[in-house]
Amino acid sequence: MDQKRLFAAIALSIGILLLFDVYKRMNAPPEAPAPITQQAAPAPAVPAPAASGAAVPATPILTAPSQQEAAPAARTPARRIAIESPSVAGNLNLRGARLDDLVLLRHRETTAPGSAPVRLFAPRDSDAPYFAQWGWTAADGRTRVPDGDTDWQISGGPLAPGKPVTLTWDNGQGQVFEIQLSLDENYMFAAEQRMRNTSGDMVAVLPWARIRREVTPKVEGFFILHEGFTGVVGGRLNEVTFADAKTEAQKRRGPAFEQEDAGGWVGITDKYWLAALMPAAPDQPMRAAYRFVSEAPGTAGERWQVDIAAPAAQQIAPGATDGFKSRLFAGAKEVHLLDDYATRFRIKDFDKAIDFGWFYFMTKPFFYALDWLFQLFGNFGVAILVFTLAIKILFFPLANKAYKSMAKMKVLAPKMAELKERYKDDPQKAQTEMMALYRSEKVNPASGCLPILIQIPVFFALYKVLFVTIEMRHQPFFGWIKDLSAPDPTNLFNLFGLLPFDPAAWSTFLHMPAWALIMGLTMWVQQKLNPQPPDPIQAKIFAWMPVIFTFMLASFPAGLIIYWAWNNTLSVGQQYYIMRHERAANRAAKAGGKKA
Repeated sequence: MDQKRLFAAIALSIGILLLFDVYKRMNAPPEAPAPITQQAAPAPAVPAPAASGAAVPATPILTAPSQQEAAPAARTPARRIAIESPSVAGNLNLRGARLDDLVLLRHRETTAPGSAPVRLFAPRDSDAPYFAQWGWTAADGRTRVPDGDTDWQISGGPLAPGKPVTLTWDNGQGQVFEIQLSLDENYMFAAEQRMRNTSGDMVAVLPWARIRREVTPKVEGFFILHEGFTGVVGGRLNEVTFADAKTEAQKRRGPAFEQEDAGGWVGITDKYWLAALMPAAPDQPMRAAYRFVSEAPGTAGERWQVDIAAPAAQQIAPGATDGFKSRLFAGAKEVHLLDDYATRFRIKDFDKAIDFGWFYFMTKPFFYALDWLFQLFGNFGVAILVFTLAIKILFFPLANKAYKSMAKMKVLAPKMAELKERYKDDPQKAQTEMMALYRSEKVNPASGCLPILIQIPVFFALYKVLFVTIEMRHQPFFGWIKDLSAPDPTNLFNLFGLLPFDPAAWSTFLHMPAWALIMGLTMWVQQKLNPQPPDPIQAKIFAWMPVIFTFMLASFPAGLIIYWAWNNTLSVGQQYYIMRHERAANRAAKAGGKKA
């Protein structure tokens, strides 16, 4: 009767999940179009200047956008300058000094032939505005500074590796603003902002650089992956999700995060892509802030911004020039490239833009081992199989010890059940007798769990590497797997493509690919080889685990499913070998006893 109730409860739970998923899909509201806004975000806060020269008032943290930028009048289209390099293409908007058109040439949207390159930055009149920008804030409240509607003059072009360009704007008050931009062969831009004061008065300005996203991106939603604001400030990795940043900004009524630091970097990260800002000189103090900015009443959407600025307003004497140097990374989070930038430019912990997690000390070496195997075999899937095999061999002694301990516990299970029954009214006495039984039989009940617990961080670290690194993206395996970072496209519920419909359109639980079935089968075989728990209810729950995990992991990237299936297969072979060796040893011991 208990077994029937258990099966009924599990079936009912699965049915409820399926129905709820179908209900959500059928009743989901249509997606609102992405907002297209022309409002300016607040410029970085201006710290109070030093008390030298004329008194200069501090600019408030949230400065109102200029009326000109908030609602620009009809005018000629903005001029643009092309960006040309082996890794990126796009153009720079000379109105507002915005880098708002950038695609990554080495990475495509899909594996289909002729697929478009991945777009990182997009203009403000697109569906998903995302851009970098350089500018100044008037710290003295009177100097005319460039804004988002300023048309800059350009010298040089196109912007290419070894071919910098210089943007120039004269404010008509005796100050000339310049931005010199350069680009390397990969994803790193360098910007030098300068202001020449040709007037007869002291002026005070604050140069800044920012990255701004005017629509909330769709995130992967996995708890093991961080997406949102990220950066190393004050020697510490700071990660804030979009939701948490919004909550924190509302609570503080200002930036969600704000801290000054001599060095570091801040950015916005997706699973594979990153836009980040950092000072160009390692010894240059940096002021960085994560920001959440509310839209004006009557508009939709949310806006996100990270920025860096000079640590104090620059007071520039007549005839003098002052500036601010920064770098912008805008590209793919390729491990080797981030390491190279971190070393070459002394960017602290820049590789942590990749969410290697708590087991960073293991995940990164694991990546390098996998990458070496990939270079050796030419197939990332084969590299996964070989590396997992090496890990299994390494941990074989621990697995052997764990199995022997579990086998001894299985032999003692009837005696333990008898003790529990005999002293069912006295749990303390039952526990004492069980401990005495362990001592007499020389069995440590924890010895079977400890070797397994030691292995868990190792396999989780490997799982993490496969999930977060871009190097597995669009890598083929064999057969129908053309992209190890995407789910297996086959599905049991349409007979693997024989029926002309997609069951996953009704519910994610109706996506049951071939590799997930292989994984579930190997998990079931492995479980059958393991000693069964003495508790019958626990044994029944464990019996259903392969089914539950098969449904849970079915939509995961194919590379992860292949890894789990292969790991289970190796575990089955390992268990079979240990059991066979143990039985042979027992037979030899019995034969030796009879001869004696």
